[in-house]
Amino acid sequence: MTQWLISLVASWGLIAIFITMTGESAGLPISSEIVVPLGGALASQGKLSLPAVIAVSSVANLVGSLVAFWLTRRYGERVVLSRAGRWMGLSRGHLRLANRFFDRFGLWAVFLGRLLPIVRTYISFPAGISHIGYVRFTLATLAGAIPWNFALAYAGYRLGRHYETVAAYLGPFVIPIAIGVVILLAVGWWFGRRLGEEEVEIVAGPTPAA
Repeated sequence: MTQWLISLVASWGLIAIFITMTGESAGLPISSEIVVPLGGALASQGKLSLPAVIAVSSVANLVGSLVAFWLTRRYGERVVLSRAGRWMGLSRGHLRLANRFFDRFGLWAVFLGRLLPIVRTYISFPAGISHIGYVRFTLATLAGAIPWNFALAYAGYRLGRHYETVAAYLGPFVIPIAIGVVILLAVGWWFGRRLGEEEVEIVAGPTPAA
Protein backbone atom coordinates (compact mmCIF):
# COMPACT_ATOMS: atom_id res chain seq x y z
CA MET A 1 0.00 0.00 0.00
CA THR A 2 2.79 2.45 0.93
CA GLN A 3 4.70 1.95 -2.34
CA TRP A 4 1.47 2.24 -4.31
CA LEU A 5 0.64 5.55 -2.60
CA ILE A 6 4.14 6.91 -3.21
CA SER A 7 4.00 5.96 -6.89
CA LEU A 8 0.49 7.38 -7.30
CA VAL A 9 1.26 10.75 -5.69
CA ALA A 10 4.63 11.06 -7.45
CA SER A 11 2.93 10.46 -10.82
CA TRP A 12 -0.34 12.37 -10.43
CA GLY A 13 0.47 15.05 -7.86
CA LEU A 14 -2.46 17.08 -6.54
CA ILE A 15 -5.05 14.87 -8.24
CA ALA A 16 -3.70 11.82 -6.41
CA ILE A 17 -3.55 13.74 -3.13
CA PHE A 18 -7.19 14.77 -3.52
CA ILE A 19 -8.41 11.27 -4.37
CA THR A 20 -6.43 9.47 -1.65
CA MET A 21 -7.26 11.99 1.08
CA THR A 22 -10.93 11.91 0.13
CA GLY A 23 -10.84 8.13 0.43
CA GLU A 24 -9.05 8.30 3.78
CA SER A 25 -11.68 10.61 5.27
CA ALA A 26 -14.46 8.45 3.84
CA GLY A 27 -13.16 5.50 5.88
CA LEU A 28 -10.57 3.84 3.66
CA PRO A 29 -7.33 2.75 5.38
CA ILE A 30 -5.04 5.21 3.56
CA SER A 31 -2.18 6.88 5.43
CA SER A 32 -2.17 10.68 5.31
CA GLU A 33 1.17 10.45 7.13
CA ILE A 34 2.65 9.19 3.85
CA VAL A 35 0.62 11.09 1.26
CA VAL A 36 0.72 14.64 2.62
CA PRO A 37 4.43 14.71 3.59
CA LEU A 38 5.24 13.35 0.13
CA GLY A 39 3.28 16.27 -1.32
CA GLY A 40 5.37 18.58 0.83
CA ALA A 41 8.56 16.90 -0.36
CA LEU A 42 7.50 17.35 -3.98
CA ALA A 43 6.83 21.02 -3.21
CA SER A 44 10.40 21.38 -1.90
CA GLN A 45 11.58 20.15 -5.31
CA GLY A 46 9.43 22.71 -7.11
CA LYS A 47 7.10 20.08 -8.56
CA LEU A 48 4.09 21.18 -6.48
CA SER A 49 3.03 24.24 -4.52
CA LEU A 50 3.09 23.86 -0.72
CA PRO A 51 -0.08 25.98 -0.17
CA ALA A 52 -1.80 23.91 -2.87
CA VAL A 53 -0.85 20.65 -1.14
CA ILE A 54 -2.28 21.92 2.14
CA ALA A 55 -5.44 23.30 0.51
CA VAL A 56 -6.14 20.24 -1.67
CA SER A 57 -5.58 17.73 1.15
CA SER A 58 -7.80 19.74 3.51
CA VAL A 59 -10.62 20.10 0.98
CA ALA A 60 -10.30 16.40 0.20
CA ASN A 61 -10.59 15.59 3.91
CA LEU A 62 -13.77 17.67 4.05
CA VAL A 63 -15.27 16.01 0.97
CA GLY A 64 -14.53 12.49 2.24
CA SER A 65 -15.80 13.34 5.71
CA LEU A 66 -19.04 14.74 4.29
CA VAL A 67 -19.54 11.56 2.25
CA ALA A 68 -19.13 9.40 5.37
CA PHE A 69 -21.27 11.81 7.40
CA TRP A 70 -24.08 11.84 4.82
CA LEU A 71 -24.11 8.06 4.39
CA THR A 72 -24.27 7.53 8.15
CA ARG A 73 -26.91 10.26 8.57
CA ARG A 74 -29.05 8.59 5.90
CA TYR A 75 -28.53 4.91 6.68
CA GLY A 76 -26.81 4.70 10.08
CA GLU A 77 -29.90 4.49 12.27
CA ARG A 78 -31.42 1.87 9.98
CA VAL A 79 -28.24 -0.24 10.22
CA VAL A 80 -28.02 0.09 14.01
CA LEU A 81 -31.63 -1.03 14.43
CA SER A 82 -31.44 -3.76 11.79
CA ARG A 83 -31.00 -7.46 12.42
CA ALA A 84 -27.26 -7.07 11.80
CA GLY A 85 -27.14 -4.27 14.36
CA ARG A 86 -28.95 -6.36 16.94
CA TRP A 87 -26.57 -9.23 16.22
CA MET A 88 -23.68 -6.90 17.12
CA GLY A 89 -25.45 -5.88 20.32
CA LEU A 90 -26.46 -2.44 19.04
CA SER A 91 -29.73 -0.81 20.02
CA ARG A 92 -31.56 2.50 20.15
CA GLY A 93 -29.59 3.19 23.31
CA HIS A 94 -26.43 3.56 21.23
CA LEU A 95 -28.17 6.19 19.10
CA ARG A 96 -29.16 8.08 22.25
CA LEU A 97 -25.59 7.85 23.54
CA ALA A 98 -24.18 9.26 20.28
CA ASN A 99 -26.67 12.14 20.40
CA ARG A 100 -25.82 12.94 24.02
CA PHE A 101 -22.10 12.88 23.32
CA PHE A 102 -22.18 15.06 20.22
CA ASP A 103 -24.78 17.42 21.68
CA ARG A 104 -22.29 18.11 24.46
CA PHE A 105 -18.89 17.77 22.75
CA GLY A 106 -19.80 17.83 19.05
CA LEU A 107 -17.48 20.55 17.74
CA TRP A 108 -14.59 19.61 20.00
CA ALA A 109 -14.99 15.89 19.32
CA VAL A 110 -14.84 16.37 15.55
CA PHE A 111 -12.03 18.95 15.79
CA LEU A 112 -9.81 16.85 18.07
CA GLY A 113 -10.70 13.68 16.19
CA ARG A 114 -9.32 15.22 12.99
CA LEU A 115 -5.96 15.66 14.75
CA LEU A 116 -5.54 12.02 15.81
CA PRO A 117 -4.35 9.12 13.62
CA ILE A 118 -7.01 6.41 13.13
CA VAL A 119 -9.67 8.51 14.90
CA ARG A 120 -9.54 11.12 12.13
CA THR A 121 -10.50 8.51 9.56
CA TYR A 122 -13.66 7.35 11.35
CA ILE A 123 -14.93 10.28 13.44
CA SER A 124 -17.47 11.15 10.74
CA PHE A 125 -19.45 7.95 11.30
CA PRO A 126 -20.53 8.46 14.92
CA ALA A 127 -21.01 12.16 14.15
CA GLY A 128 -23.41 11.21 11.36
CA ILE A 129 -25.60 9.21 13.74
CA SER A 130 -25.90 12.22 16.06
CA HIS A 131 -27.91 15.42 15.61
CA ILE A 132 -24.88 17.62 14.89
CA GLY A 133 -25.63 19.81 11.85
CA TYR A 134 -23.79 19.97 8.54
CA VAL A 135 -22.51 23.51 9.09
CA ARG A 136 -21.03 22.75 12.51
CA PHE A 137 -19.57 19.49 11.24
CA THR A 138 -17.99 21.24 8.24
CA LEU A 139 -16.43 24.00 10.35
CA ALA A 140 -15.05 21.56 12.92
CA THR A 141 -13.68 19.27 10.20
CA LEU A 142 -11.86 22.07 8.41
CA ALA A 143 -10.58 23.50 11.70
CA GLY A 144 -8.94 20.14 12.44
CA ALA A 145 -7.90 19.19 8.90
CA ILE A 146 -6.03 22.39 8.00
CA PRO A 147 -3.50 22.38 10.88
CA TRP A 148 -3.00 18.62 10.53
CA ASN A 149 -2.25 18.88 6.83
CA PHE A 150 -0.16 22.00 7.30
CA ALA A 151 2.03 20.19 9.85
CA LEU A 152 2.44 17.10 7.65
CA ALA A 153 3.06 19.02 4.43
CA TYR A 154 5.50 21.46 6.05
CA ALA A 155 7.39 18.59 7.71
CA GLY A 156 7.69 16.87 4.31
CA TYR A 157 8.78 20.16 2.76
CA ARG A 158 11.55 20.59 5.33
CA LEU A 159 12.66 16.96 5.22
CA GLY A 160 12.65 16.70 1.42
CA ARG A 161 13.64 13.22 0.30
CA HIS A 162 13.47 12.02 3.92
CA TYR A 163 9.73 12.81 4.18
CA GLU A 164 8.95 9.21 5.27
CA THR A 165 10.57 10.08 8.60
CA VAL A 166 7.28 11.81 9.46
CA ALA A 167 5.40 8.50 9.40
CA ALA A 168 8.22 6.85 11.35
CA TYR A 169 7.95 9.45 14.13
CA LEU A 170 4.16 9.19 14.29
CA GLY A 171 4.23 5.37 14.23
CA PRO A 172 4.81 4.84 18.00
CA PHE A 173 1.69 6.88 18.76
CA VAL A 174 -0.59 4.79 16.55
CA ILE A 175 -0.74 1.63 18.70
CA PRO A 176 -1.62 3.42 21.98
CA ILE A 177 -4.26 5.45 20.13
CA ALA A 178 -5.66 2.28 18.55
CA ILE A 179 -5.86 0.62 21.99
CA GLY A 180 -7.55 3.73 23.38
CA VAL A 181 -10.09 3.69 20.53
CA VAL A 182 -10.92 0.02 21.21
CA ILE A 183 -11.39 0.76 24.91
CA LEU A 184 -13.64 3.73 24.16
CA LEU A 185 -15.69 1.65 21.72
CA ALA A 186 -16.12 -1.06 24.37
CA VAL A 187 -17.19 1.50 26.97
CA GLY A 188 -19.58 3.13 24.49
CA TRP A 189 -21.04 -0.25 23.56
CA TRP A 190 -21.63 -1.06 27.24
CA PHE A 191 -23.26 2.28 28.04
CA GLY A 192 -25.39 2.04 24.90
CA ARG A 193 -26.63 -1.37 26.00
CA ARG A 194 -27.51 0.02 29.42
CA LEU A 195 -29.44 2.91 27.88
CA GLY A 196 -31.26 0.48 25.59
CA GLU A 197 -32.20 -1.79 28.49
CA GLU A 198 -33.46 1.18 30.52
CA GLU A 199 -35.58 2.30 27.56
CA VAL A 200 -37.12 -1.18 27.24
CA GLU A 201 -37.93 -1.22 30.97
CA ILE A 202 -39.59 2.21 30.77
CA VAL A 203 -41.72 1.17 27.77
CA ALA A 204 -42.67 -2.13 29.40
CA GLY A 205 -43.62 -0.42 32.68
CA PRO A 206 -43.45 -1.88 36.17
CA THR A 207 -44.02 -5.57 36.66
CA PRO A 208 -47.55 -6.09 38.08
CA ALA A 209 -47.74 -7.42 41.63
CA ALA A 210 -48.77 -11.02 42.05
